[in-house]
Amino acid sequence: MQIMKKSLALLLFSVLAVSTIVASGQNESTSDEPTTVSVWTLFTETMDDANAVAFRKALESAKTDLPGIVIEHDATENEAYKTKIKTAMAADDAPDVFFAWGAGFVKPFIDAGKVVALDKYLTDGTADRIKGGANTNFIFGGDTYGLTFSQWVASLYCNKELFDAYNVKIPDTYDELLTAVKVLNENGVIPITVGEKDKWPGMFWQNAFAIKTAGADMSNSALAGNDSFNTPDFTESAKLLSDLVAAGGFVEGALGLDYNEGGALFLEGQAAMYYMGNWFAGDIASHESGIIDHVVVKRFPTIADGKGDLNQFLGGSIDGLCVSEMSKNKETAATVAKYLMEQVSRNLAVAGEGLPTWKTDDIVSEKTNPIISQIKDLIADSTGYVLAWDTFLSGADADDHKNYVAELFGQTITPAEFATKMQEMNE
Repeated sequence: MQIMKKSLALLLFSVLAVSTIVASGQNESTSDEPTTVSVWTLFTETMDDANAVAFRKALESAKTDLPGIVIEHDATENEAYKTKIKTAMAADDAPDVFFAWGAGFVKPFIDAGKVVALDKYLTDGTADRIKGGANTNFIFGGDTYGLTFSQWVASLYCNKELFDAYNVKIPDTYDELLTAVKVLNENGVIPITVGEKDKWPGMFWQNAFAIKTAGADMSNSALAGNDSFNTPDFTESAKLLSDLVAAGGFVEGALGLDYNEGGALFLEGQAAMYYMGNWFAGDIASHESGIIDHVVVKRFPTIADGKGDLNQFLGGSIDGLCVSEMSKNKETAATVAKYLMEQVSRNLAVAGEGLPTWKTDDIVSEKTNPIISQIKDLIADSTGYVLAWDTFLSGADADDHKNYVAELFGQTITPAEFATKMQEMNE
């Protein structure tokens, strides 16, 4: 019996020893294998704007600069991406790293505890390489939940060739805008193009009018729920847009054109004006039509008796990458997010594109996009910014707001009703 016990003990020891050796061997093998990090963005292969190009270059350089890490990138077009990431978050099926807009868009994910606070991963010198205030819209409760790569600002792109052809002034004021619309329409030229099928491009117009009528501070305060939307100033912002629609300011069928179709009309020289973010500068520079030689970039037209400052703009630092709490290797995911955001910012600086939010003073641009140079001159004395309202607002409120603006474009809602509905949403 004693011999049997010893034999069993030896057998058990042998099994444990072999198991340990096998496990050890497996661990060594695993450590040599690359770590895969899934990344979701909206930078599809078909996108040609500066941000998308800079991101794809960052993915390529990561193959060398991040040894031992394999990035699996999945890209989805803007509006479809919003639905995709919200669905994935709700199902606890998010990727390791995901693109998000700051402020109201990302806040529900953070409130649900599904986004990693990145502060402890920024103490390796990363924080020192980021411009002050760059991540403000990803900071909640003092913690940083996302990293940006570029600031954006919306400007009025004008085709000077068309204005000169019909001897009409490029507008600095709303009255001059209406005059230009009248003359351009009389000569069969599309005054303003907009892809309102996607809703956010047209929303930019009402948001910009609000900055001029109410001012940046009041706009930000109302968006934060601290002031009312149901005021004469915000009602006026809707009225100015409604009046511009009624005057034939926008391309016919705007509600049926998407972002790309709307922008194409300007790039191809068919529309005289286009109000869009600075990412569009890359499209202008790369377009085969040579329209870059005819583009003048202007501030949004001023409004008589408006409370907004001349140097207040629609825009801010809002696009970035976040790390999901569902990631099995958060440190590696954070490494990927940091690398991609800094590298995209640097790629933009090298290309002379965008408005990087990382420090890039050491970079000498390979070329200068004259459109970006015009924009930088415009915002040199900026006094305030307001984010696009659909990124400041959360969840259904963002969609409701865009729908209300679409109704202004469709002339199915009055300016007063717009202001009332916006305030009802805020209560």
